[in-house]
Amino acid sequence: MHRKAVRLAAGLCAAGLLLAGCSSSTGGSGAEKIRLMVWSPSEDQSKDSGQWLQTCCENFAALHPEWDITFVYGVADEAVAAGAVSQDPDASADVFMYANDTLTTMTDAGALAKFGGIYAEELKATNSETLLDSITMDGDIYGVPFTTNTWYMFYDKSVFSEEDVKNLDTMLEKGVVSFPFTNSWYLPAFYFGNGCTLFGDGTQEELGADFGGENAVEVTEYLIDLVSNPNFKIDQDGSGLAGLRDGSIQAMFTGSWEAAAIQEILGDNMGVAALPTYTLNGEEKQMYAYAGSKAIGVNTSTKYMKASIELAMYLGSAEAQQLHYELRTVIPCNTELNDVAEIASDPVVQAQNDTFDRTSVLQPFVASMSNCWTPVENMGKGIRNGNITQANAAEQTAAMNDAMNSDGI
Repeated sequence: MHRKAVRLAAGLCAAGLLLAGCSSSTGGSGAEKIRLMVWSPSEDQSKDSGQWLQTCCENFAALHPEWDITFVYGVADEAVAAGAVSQDPDASADVFMYANDTLTTMTDAGALAKFGGIYAEELKATNSETLLDSITMDGDIYGVPFTTNTWYMFYDKSVFSEEDVKNLDTMLEKGVVSFPFTNSWYLPAFYFGNGCTLFGDGTQEELGADFGGENAVEVTEYLIDLVSNPNFKIDQDGSGLAGLRDGSIQAMFTGSWEAAAIQEILGDNMGVAALPTYTLNGEEKQMYAYAGSKAIGVNTSTKYMKASIELAMYLGSAEAQQLHYELRTVIPCNTELNDVAEIASDPVVQAQNDTFDRTSVLQPFVASMSNCWTPVENMGKGIRNGNITQANAAEQTAAMNDAMNSDGI
């Protein structure tokens, strides 16, 4: 890797990536000279955000005097990195961050390194099984997770009690709740709650989507009634946050990316919780959010595999995750941090980890998953617009399921 400077620069420009600078760490007199390119989102390298990446890399170098490391930093977010690495591994970073739903893009290209042996043992000792499942294929672990990615519920504690927020319908009796109803990353939560599945356990592509049975029809009928409830509001284009600010809404569903804004609005009255149940035909059903993760990956084309693997392990370590949290409030996932007072007492951390471990399903990363987004979005819009009614709920649910199992959408 990095054998040809011209090819490297061309590859980075083609991928829309920016080089963010270099730094050197001088090892001992007998240290092996190595050069590692590391990619991350720009925020992780910004002076305004504390230069998390540079700090961690320099700390890593100090821990490894056997290497005289020159770091080259590039800017690539977790979504962009996967495409660049898979298209031209030789011109890409040794170590980078990626979102788990892009995993197959890189494994199909043979560009993502496996973590086995002592590294796999350490990862299993410091991460939940569900979390590791999000970056595991055919029994192999492909990286070091550093945060989870999911959504949950924020609410006004002056309106809802901790008991109230366990059930959505109970909440709707006491206050106004906003939900991203036409967003297909959120709406499946209700269908999952009544036994609908996608690709079996999420990896069995041949099983397809199962969103069309009577259990799915029951959910569609519930959702039609839900939208007609005056205390239920559809969150779109920021209306949930705006409603929370003007007092017209008392609860909303989102993730850590809006936690600071919600904290500013609600102050000490901000409550955060994993997903509630909802009452369907007299029975409580658990809502389940899509969940994923972000991880540190290693390029199979690296000239320095051991150093790259060790750096990835460090960037995803408890120490690095704690610094990530302190500098940028990136929610940690390493189980060693559960006892750190500052982190353990943070309600957003608690809610995110509780949701990931208890009220979520891993978002499938099989290729056919791309067929599932638009039909579910159309279901939400159809109910919102009044085109899908109790009279045609069964027909429309079957049509949604057919579309999810078709390459035509």
